[in-house]
Amino acid sequence: MTFKIKKFIFNVLFNAGIFLTLIIIIQNSLNKNKVNFLGNETINLPISFIIGVSFISGSISGSLISSQIDFDKNQP
Repeated sequence: MTFKIKKFIFNVLFNAGIFLTLIIIIQNSLNKNKVNFLGNETINLPISFIIGVSFISGSISGSLISSQIDFDKNQP
């Protein structure tokens, strides 16, 4: 397997593991809040879930950006 495929698989598994851990940990969270997203309002979600999903989405987007930068460096 190439390095890029290994890196992508590692990132997917790592973020999936963090997400599953997040779901298990926040089951007893009592602090809830609504999120306004593009003019729409969500249901009451635990604040820890909102923060955790933000972290995971940042991790995914960062890994995609870094893989794109690596790809651009290899092109002449």
